[in-house]
Amino acid sequence: MIPRYDRAELSKIWTEQGRYEAFLDVELAILKALEGNKVPVGVSENIRAKSKVDVDRINEIEKTTRHDVIAFCTSITENLTAEEGKYFHFGVTSSDIIDSAMTLQLKQSLDLIFPAFKRLLSELHNRAVEMKDVATMGRSHGMFAEPMSFGQKLLGHYNEFARRYKDLEDFYNEELTVQFSGAVGNYTILTPELENKAAADLGLKVEPLSTQVIPRDRVAKLVNINALTAAAIERLCVEIRHLHHSDIAELHEGFKKGQKGSSTMPHKKNPISGENLTGMARMLKGHVSVALENIVLWHERDISHSSTERMYLPDNLGILLYSLDRMADTVRDLVFHNEVIEGKVMSQNSYLSSYYLHKLIELTDVKREDLYYWVQEAAFAGQQNNDPKAIREKIVSLSKEAGYDLDLPIPTFEEIKNIFLKHSDDVFNRSLNTYPLVK
Repeated sequence: MIPRYDRAELSKIWTEQGRYEAFLDVELAILKALEGNKVPVGVSENIRAKSKVDVDRINEIEKTTRHDVIAFCTSITENLTAEEGKYFHFGVTSSDIIDSAMTLQLKQSLDLIFPAFKRLLSELHNRAVEMKDVATMGRSHGMFAEPMSFGQKLLGHYNEFARRYKDLEDFYNEELTVQFSGAVGNYTILTPELENKAAADLGLKVEPLSTQVIPRDRVAKLVNINALTAAAIERLCVEIRHLHHSDIAELHEGFKKGQKGSSTMPHKKNPISGENLTGMARMLKGHVSVALENIVLWHERDISHSSTERMYLPDNLGILLYSLDRMADTVRDLVFHNEVIEGKVMSQNSYLSSYYLHKLIELTDVKREDLYYWVQEAAFAGQQNNDPKAIREKIVSLSKEAGYDLDLPIPTFEEIKNIFLKHSDDVFNRSLNTYPLVK
C-alpha cells in the first residue's frame, strides 16, 4: 500500500517480517503435534525460545538457495543444536508452510477488518433511523418518481452491507483452512491425525483435500466477497455524489475547518470522499480476475499464483480496511438538508398520478387504460405549468367531460407523507429483524 492509504496495523501482517513470523508459528504447531510421536517432548518450546525471524539473514541465504522456505528454515536451524534442528520442517513441504501461513495472515487481517465493518453498519443504521420520517423524492431512471422515506434509502444500503458482512463472517468461520499433508498431499511422513492436532493448535480448520496447495477457489471467494463489498461502497458513494450536486444539494459531505475544495475556487465543497472511495472500489473489483486466474494451477500445483498473491492480497485487504473506515467516517459526517429534501416533495405533486389513478379506478367505470391517459395528460400539464394544483384540476376537468363529477382531494404535506411513508416502519422492522445490528 502506498503511504496515502496505508493502514499500518494491517500492512504489518503482510511485510516480510509478518510473513516469516507466520511461517514460524506454523512450523512450531507441526512440531508440537509431532511431540511424543516422532519428536521428543519439549522440542517445540526449546526451538521457540531460540528462534527469531531475521529477514536480512533469510534474504542473504536466499541469494544462494533461490528458495524462500529453505532460506527461512536455514536461518532458524543455524541457531539450533543439530539434535533440535533436524526436527524443524519435519515431514512437510514448502506449500504446507506457505499456504497455512497465508491463512494465518488472512485471519489476522480479517480480525482487523471486522471492527471497521461493524462501525460502518452502525453509522448507516444510525443515520437511517435519524432520517426515517423525512420525505424525499424517490427517483427512477434519475427522474422524480414518488416520495419515500429518506431513511429507507439509507436502510437499503445498510441491508446490502449487512449481507456482505454475513458473507465475510461465513468465510471466516468456514473457509480458513490449513494443510500439513506433505508433497502432493499424500501424507508420506505426517498423518491426518497429526495434521488435525497442528490445525487445532493454530485455531483453524483442516483443508479436507489439499493437493500440495490449498485450493485457490477459497482465496477467490474472499476476493469476490470483497469486490461485492466494493460494489456496495461504490453504490453508496454514487448516491452521495448525485445528491451532492449543486443543483440538487440534498446533502453534503462533512467539510472540516481549514479544508479547501479548489485551488482557485474558494466556494467549492467537493464530494472528495465519495470520489476517492469510488476509485478504491475499482481497485478491489479489479482483483477478482487475478484471483480467478489463480484457481487454475497445473496438476497438483505450480507457483504461478505466488507472485500475484504477494502483490495483490496485501493491497486487497488494506484497501478494504481503508475503504470501510473512510466510508464509516463519511456516513457519520454527512450533512442532510432536510428543508431542501422535503421542499422538493412540497413544490410539485405530479407524483400523485398513481394515487389519483387508483382513486379513479375506485370511483368510475372507465377502462384503466383510458384513466391512465387522463392522469398522464394531467401530470404532464402540472409539470409544464409548475402548478401543484394543476394535476387535480385537469383530472376533474377530464372526468366531467366523461360524465363524472368528482371531488378529488388535494392532500396536505402530512397526508402525502402518510400516503407514501405509511409502511416505512414495517420496512425498518423487517429489515432490522433480518439484519440486526452487529454488536
